[in-house]
Amino acid sequence: MFEIRRAKPSDAQTAFDIRLQAIRHQCIGAYTEDQMLAWTAGAAKDGYDVLMGKHFYLSCIDGEPVATGMLDVENGEIGAIFVLPGFMNQGVGLKILNHLEELARDLGLEKVNLDATLNAADFYRRCGYVGDEPAIYHSPSGLQLACVPMVKWLLLWRGSSER
Repeated sequence: MFEIRRAKPSDAQTAFDIRLQAIRHQCIGAYTEDQMLAWTAGAAKDGYDVLMGKHFYLSCIDGEPVATGMLDVENGEIGAIFVLPGFMNQGVGLKILNHLEELARDLGLEKVNLDATLNAADFYRRCGYVGDEPAIYHSPSGLQLACVPMVKWLLLWRGSSER
């Protein structure tokens, strides 16, 4: 059974491990080995656990977490969408992305933005995100990675049907 649930502080290590495995599996070729190792260094207790207090979610299959995702409401930003390698290309990432977008709509956000990794930009384009210009993402830990800033409008003008 598939479900998406709100993460708890006790999920920090699980979420961190999903992130680590996804990056090391999916980002080969898009980033150097040194970049991936620096990106995945550290531990959940180094600050990742703080994210669990935000709109952080886990996608679970039969109760086991297989993917993560987060909505930073304050900044209108979606992030931390990571899927365990054994569950990639099965629609899990799309389901959590759709869940976060629906949450953003429910909270009244007109648009959301994200910094797509180089390997994920095409996925986000297929999901309606717009953005082509490469940029540099500056992580809180000081790591700098190439990314593609993207935006998606959630609340569209409804035209003349509403008067």
